[in-house]
Amino acid sequence: MSKTLIRGAKIWDATGAKAFAGDMLIDGDRIQKIAKEGSLPTDGCDLIDAKGMFLMPGMTEGHGHLSFDNVTATESLITPPPEEHTLLTARVAKRLLDQGFTSVWGASEAKLRLGVAVRNEIDAGNLKGPRIRAGSLEISVTGGMGDESKAHDPRPGGPSHIIDGPEEMRKAVRLACRAGCDNIKLDVSGDPFYPNTPAHSTPMTYDEVKMAVDTAHAYGRKVNAHVRSIGGAQICLKAGVDVLFHCEFSDEETLDLFEEHKERVYVAPTVSLFHTLLYEAEPYMSANIAKAMGIDRLLEASAITHNALRQRGIKHVIGGDYGFAWSPNGTNARDVGFFVQYFGYTAEEALICATANGGAMMTMGSEEKLGLLKEGYLADMVLVNGDPLSDPAVLVPADNLKLIIKGGAVHKNAI
Repeated sequence: MSKTLIRGAKIWDATGAKAFAGDMLIDGDRIQKIAKEGSLPTDGCDLIDAKGMFLMPGMTEGHGHLSFDNVTATESLITPPPEEHTLLTARVAKRLLDQGFTSVWGASEAKLRLGVAVRNEIDAGNLKGPRIRAGSLEISVTGGMGDESKAHDPRPGGPSHIIDGPEEMRKAVRLACRAGCDNIKLDVSGDPFYPNTPAHSTPMTYDEVKMAVDTAHAYGRKVNAHVRSIGGAQICLKAGVDVLFHCEFSDEETLDLFEEHKERVYVAPTVSLFHTLLYEAEPYMSANIAKAMGIDRLLEASAITHNALRQRGIKHVIGGDYGFAWSPNGTNARDVGFFVQYFGYTAEEALICATANGGAMMTMGSEEKLGLLKEGYLADMVLVNGDPLSDPAVLVPADNLKLIIKGGAVHKNAI
């Protein structure tokens, strides 16, 4: 891999420092040197003239479902044959890289090895796509979110692996680790899409969650949790879950517990799912139906909780359960604007959630450095025709992303 010199960019490094006009030298997969504009020699380099455009770290999708593509019901997740579903997953992965997401934290996939297979092919250089931490099948309990069986209509091949008790959890996690999954997904609380298991309920027990964490960590893997309830958040934080999704309901005790664990835990609010259900889901779902499901109340609770968590210094990452027909994969950068709209972030702070926080989450527990434009860091970056600090919406159209680099390799150069 030759050296690449990006000249004349407006460099925003995601550290909180002001953007400045400068040059960047990439050697192999690393950022070797950053200096003032015009101060680095061009000899032996592939030269890219950034023309004053905005250079930022690549974004991380913090709640990725690569095997979800324009679905309208959980039934659509499990019906595709594995061959077609693998191809779909690969297409979505490339789409996210095309949209400036150089990393994806896999939340879960619709079949156990979909994320694993695509990750492996990307790592081998056979497919184009982001860095992937592959998510497992969701693990839930009888009567929990994802359990779609009935006594008269068992569905052993449903969207979740259903367990009961710590020993069954141990085996489920071991199976996911054996399959090569990086992240283990737990459905700890309920969800508005499951009327008999509402969002404020907590079907999974502490002992089950703790077994999952201990087993996964013994393999060097991480644990994600779907959690909307107060009890679920408290269980996850006490048990050592690494990444919490949603987290709408809270109280002072729960907020204090988040703050106690803020150095190790990451939180993905997934606000875009609620926003789009309320305002953009026609013709698939009316706003009245969304309100009848309590989506408006959940969005209000989310805004209250995540404003409070922001003020307490919790590490938020973007990622909004994209992959539904009303919030398709490829529009994931909308989360930056939603963080400003609902959670009180400035545009720059929200962009830090999308880059620096996401990169740190992807590499936690390793010596790799990702998510900042700094010397020695992995060379993942995006050159934007526009200023996302003034208008985060410029990140959404792919045409505005003129240069995309992952690991020092140019994926797109449309300058």
